[in-house]
Amino acid sequence: MSKVEQLQQALESAFQPEALEIIDESYKHAGHAGVKEHGGGHFVVHITADIFAGKSLIARHRLVNDAARHLFGATIHALSIHAKTNKENP
Repeated sequence: MSKVEQLQQALESAFQPEALEIIDESYKHAGHAGVKEHGGGHFVVHITADIFAGKSLIARHRLVNDAARHLFGATIHALSIHAKTNKENP
């Protein structure tokens, strides 16, 4: 299973999102110091789920990070999160 598929599975399981897009931007960081040591990739997540309603931006990010926590290190090094509710996502 690819790194994107692992992340997708974790987020779908945790949130049953209305929409989920994961962009692997690891190629932008090739050659940077430390990339070989940590082994994880750089990802952008756009997720739309009702669970984010009434939650602050920080609370939303914490929820996503908690759901993906087991992937940090070998699978994920950096995660950019865009978490919205269905009403906020046109």
